[in-house]
Amino acid sequence: MTAFCSLKNFCEYETSKVVRFQSISYGSLKWTFHMVVFLYVCYVLVTDKRYQKKDSVISSVHTKVKGVVQTDSRIWDTAEYTIPMQVSLSLRSAQYLTSIDTCCCFAGMCLCPAYPIAKAVCSSDVSCEKGHMNPQSNGIQTGRCVNYNATIKTCEVSAWCPVESMKGAPVPAILKSAENFTVLIKNNIHFPKFNHTARNFSPKLNISCTFNKITAPGCPIFQLGDILQATGENFSEMAIQGGIMGIEINWDCNLDKWFHRCSPKYSFRRLDDKTTTEYPGYNFRFAKYYKRPNGKEERTLIKAYGIRFDILVFGTAGRFNIFELLVYTGSVLSYFGLAQFIIDFLITSYTYPCCKASIKEYYFRKKCESALGPKWALMYVSYVDDPHIILLQRDTGACTDMTKLAAQRASRVPALAKAHEMQPLKSEEQTSPSHDRPSWCCCGKCHQTEAFREQLCCRRKAGSCITTSALFEQLVLARSALEFILLYKEPLLDLNTETLNNQLRHCAYRQYIHWRFGSAEVESSALIPSCCRWKIRETYPSEDGKYTGLARQN
Repeated sequence: MTAFCSLKNFCEYETSKVVRFQSISYGSLKWTFHMVVFLYVCYVLVTDKRYQKKDSVISSVHTKVKGVVQTDSRIWDTAEYTIPMQVSLSLRSAQYLTSIDTCCCFAGMCLCPAYPIAKAVCSSDVSCEKGHMNPQSNGIQTGRCVNYNATIKTCEVSAWCPVESMKGAPVPAILKSAENFTVLIKNNIHFPKFNHTARNFSPKLNISCTFNKITAPGCPIFQLGDILQATGENFSEMAIQGGIMGIEINWDCNLDKWFHRCSPKYSFRRLDDKTTTEYPGYNFRFAKYYKRPNGKEERTLIKAYGIRFDILVFGTAGRFNIFELLVYTGSVLSYFGLAQFIIDFLITSYTYPCCKASIKEYYFRKKCESALGPKWALMYVSYVDDPHIILLQRDTGACTDMTKLAAQRASRVPALAKAHEMQPLKSEEQTSPSHDRPSWCCCGKCHQTEAFREQLCCRRKAGSCITTSALFEQLVLARSALEFILLYKEPLLDLNTETLNNQLRHCAYRQYIHWRFGSAEVESSALIPSCCRWKIRETYPSEDGKYTGLARQN
């Protein structure tokens, strides 16, 4: 049986009940919001391709430079001004020399004065510490103070001599004509989720083309001067101190069969800060080593100023996926509830003084239903020897005296509109208990009971029971009066039915409540004393002699 009930509850379905308003203003507002949301959702769906599954690019880059330049009596070709690429996790870079500064040294170890930096200038040997090495110096001190020139003394160092002098870059740049050089960028990409591979050049590529945003936006051959010009830089000025340029390749691929597109877009920008005064531009050092016939080694130290080109590749590919479309559709359905939220706010805002309107109040009354707290938490008690009605709070058991309500009988016949509210107080049936006087009884007419709510006497102090009064007999027990009340409610009621006693008994209960409490407001929470309840039961007994008590219908 329990399993059947659980299955029955599991198969239930719940839905919301709505209130429909015939309002032009609110209806127009709702459809306006729905239209705006619909257009926005469609716009995002198309422009951001939210119906596609996405994948990030995996890339490799290879570059080749072409160009020859002559300076004085020397010819510079690709092998001389191009430095091998430096590889990092996110980019590949190639460096192109624009200016150089050289110095030579004979022998592997030489002794010579250090360059006169602040920590290398000395006046005697005491200022020089043997074996000391300054990070800004070019060697290790020997402990001697020697002449650097006619006016300055510096600490002697063991290093490649002569040491490098700190001077600025040559002006103008040696390879200022390098702006006419061209570079070929070969870029291969792969999208692993879709197993799609592409590259930025094809066998049909015209090798004589040069990149141009308008005429040749897909050509992978770039002129160095054009790259700098696209970023607003001057090649001749930048070639003096050097710098870092970024070549960005963006792959935005649509792999849908009906609109397949996968081609790169190129853009350029300068990556270093040209406004800085500390270590401006870009330079680096490298050496070329030689050995003389006599076995002595020498080197040529080159401090090169150049332009480094960092090639950054990024991109995404997308392909239609029904699951992605369903996820997006489900996520945007809640946006349509925005119209309901705003309209509900406008309706309920009538409670604020600044938003009061009779039409809004009307809609509010139709939409919202006020629900009071459960009345069973309060119980009312009336004693014949106490002029006040007692209010009992069921949760705390506290008692509060209230000014007695009007206790006179109504001039009209009491209605039976709330007869259905009188229901059994206890779930288990009760038979007539022993007539031994309980300890809480003060009138001597109450019956013993275990139900706490039925342990109530008509008096606070010892005295006569209210059931012995003539008025109780006339107002509560008189059969003619009770039958008249029943016929007043149901004119065609059969007074000879077997269940008439039950109706008369419950009618007597209500008559007592109207008499003692005098108000319909407390009728559903009023308690009838045990003596009165059993007097009514003895007068109008049930067919089987069993009773279940009284309680208001929940």
